[in-house]
Amino acid sequence: MSAPTVRNDPGQSWDELVRLWEEMDWPEGCKVEIVDGTITVSPSPAYQHNYIAARIQRRLYSVLPEHWECFQTLGVAVPSRMGMLVPDVLMAPALENGESYSNIPAAMAELVVEITSRSNATHDRISKCAAYAAAGIPFFLLIDRFAPEGPVSTLFGEPHGDVYRPLSVVKFGEPLELPAPFNLTIDTGEFPTL
Repeated sequence: MSAPTVRNDPGQSWDELVRLWEEMDWPEGCKVEIVDGTITVSPSPAYQHNYIAARIQRRLYSVLPEHWECFQTLGVAVPSRMGMLVPDVLMAPALENGESYSNIPAAMAELVVEITSRSNATHDRISKCAAYAAAGIPFFLLIDRFAPEGPVSTLFGEPHGDVYRPLSVVKFGEPLELPAPFNLTIDTGEFPTL
């Protein structure tokens, strides 16, 4: 299944686009994001994709500061890039009040993780990477199962404008080091390659 899209009307404001994203009756179980002003609907990720997300989340819990949370399926608002992105894993400080949120400002995120699928790899590698960097999110971890040179994990950091600096690139099977505040080694040998 390819990902259907809803193009943003050039006259449509950010608030109108977000309202459409929040209020439409999207297919249940699908991942709905706004990427560069276009609403994209993707099918539910496959088992291997979810398995990698679960393994990363499990490892992150071991270093999670008390006042932070680790989320899956929480939207990250990047209005400057017309983006409402839903990373596969997100680490951010917990909100103090008990209100319900469908998204958080990107400035709150400390780490976002994207795991490529065949249908969204370009969005993850280019559009989302640029949006996360533009938002100033300190770390972006890209788990690229479909990289042309073979499965790799890339940790990006030091955002400047809409560009990150690659801090570490490892092939699946090699350890991936996350620096402070995480100080964590992720065993990419646990990740399925297909």
